[in-house]
Amino acid sequence: MTKILDGKKLAGKISDVLRKEIKKSNLRLRLAVVLVGEEPVSKIFISQKKKFCENTGVNFRLYNFPKKISQNRLQKEVRRISKNSKNSGVIIQLPLPKNIDTNKVLNLIPSRKDVDVLSTESLGRFYQGTSKILPPVVKAISYLFTIYNLRIKRKNVVLIGSGKLTGLPLTLWILKKGGTLTVINKFTPNISSFTKKADILISGVGKSNLITAKMTKRGVIVIDCGSSYLEGKLVGDVDFKSVSKKTSYITPVPGGVGPLTVAFVIKNLVNLNK
Repeated sequence: MTKILDGKKLAGKISDVLRKEIKKSNLRLRLAVVLVGEEPVSKIFISQKKKFCENTGVNFRLYNFPKKISQNRLQKEVRRISKNSKNSGVIIQLPLPKNIDTNKVLNLIPSRKDVDVLSTESLGRFYQGTSKILPPVVKAISYLFTIYNLRIKRKNVVLIGSGKLTGLPLTLWILKKGGTLTVINKFTPNISSFTKKADILISGVGKSNLITAKMTKRGVIVIDCGSSYLEGKLVGDVDFKSVSKKTSYITPVPGGVGPLTVAFVIKNLVNLNK
């Protein structure tokens, strides 16, 4: 029988712990989030971050810029936001418009405020094992595996997506945990030939119904990090209804990896400001 990996419930418990820790340590924190445009899924994630901040006693500030903002103007604004002493942590909500060089913008965030661990400096420390914090999605999935007593070592892990936010940091983490890893990207033909062999399947593409039941083997562990809209509803990369009939463990969307990722964004904020 399939077991649901309930990230929402776990995030609630983390929220309670963080609220007490922030109050006890008398921390005055503010999370600054930069949004360019009005992308619906991004706005949902921002809403989740704002709510989590409110529940834990962290101040929240949204900086919203038009989609047509220039590279130079956005960089100028991010510099200003990052230098603001009231902003304890800064997030650039991804994805940015195609005309924007994302790395140049991310690299403007000093590592002491980079709660998403996305600048070149912050990622370098993570890759070298010297980072004080982990990328939130890595910590979220690691936490799920710990709580539910799941193992990666010697397992055949298939990771769909190689993006900066999810795929790249997870690649290093999986290899460090001893998993046998296959990374699927947009150029990979016949992905079913890989997914059918997966003991653990992780997807973070943002394409609805990318993974169907016929693409998985029975007993697989499925971690869905994707988010997109389908018929007005937030869904993941996995066709949950069909795939969940074959899995041993699976994360739902919403309510799986997403809430935990938000929780560890705030945990990172606390750790960087102690």
